[in-house]
Amino acid sequence: MKTTMQENLKDAQKNHYAIPAFNVYNLEFVRAVLSEAEKLKSPVILAITPGTNTFSNAHLMRAIIKEAEAHTRVPIIHHLDHHTDINAIKASIDLGVKSVMIDASAETFEENIKRTKEVVAYAHSRGVSVEAELGKLIGIEDDLEVDEKDSALTDPKKAKEFVNRTQIDALAVAIGTAHGLYKKEPNLDFKRLQEIEAEVDVPLVLHGASGVSEKDVQQCIDLGITKVNIATELKIPFASAIRDYFIKHPDEMDPRKYLNPAIEAIKPVIRAKIKMCKSEGKA
Repeated sequence: MKTTMQENLKDAQKNHYAIPAFNVYNLEFVRAVLSEAEKLKSPVILAITPGTNTFSNAHLMRAIIKEAEAHTRVPIIHHLDHHTDINAIKASIDLGVKSVMIDASAETFEENIKRTKEVVAYAHSRGVSVEAELGKLIGIEDDLEVDEKDSALTDPKKAKEFVNRTQIDALAVAIGTAHGLYKKEPNLDFKRLQEIEAEVDVPLVLHGASGVSEKDVQQCIDLGITKVNIATELKIPFASAIRDYFIKHPDEMDPRKYLNPAIEAIKPVIRAKIKMCKSEGKA
């Protein structure tokens, strides 16, 4: 069974599918994702933001996912999503996390390279894969917020230089997607994605996929995307199910009663995203 991010993304790249990366925040999200991944025999990425590591504790999240890795029959990758603090990334690597994202996309091109190279040196010496981002997605992801005026699409030629100089394992690209809810229909730059794919050899990552049509996501996969990030489309039904439960049961206090409907509410979304990524049966 493929166990590293690099192995899984290279297989996805070779066989023209993508691995869904679900942002998870606690045990309930992990349970829901793994339940559907096992049913559909799909590899999955459990993505942890800096805020989640603070809220749920990095040590506890690692313990939960480590147990899942040992007892789940599909490849699971514990991945750091949009981390900016290099020391925190190193600490998570020391805990046993095998895939990390250093997001220095808000910095200058040269500073992005410098910070990314530092993470790559530490990670690769310990067998850990590194994702980095070139370009900026608008919207809010955890504590990161980018205004529309500050967004920037990925330059294909710069992408080649960035990959060659940093030696990253995966590149997150900005082609018109956004974090959070879309204010209008996203207009993805497929030509730019095609040009980036022609310039670099590493697997490509699509952030901000919540709200993008299945047709557009699958076109991105056909053009080289091998990892698709999903967050907002899980948070909305999870929160809605809890709200609905308390409307009907205002005096309930047992978390097992109101968390189970929330878990069940996100399972159909997880199934749909696995099928959208064409990763069903690829475990």
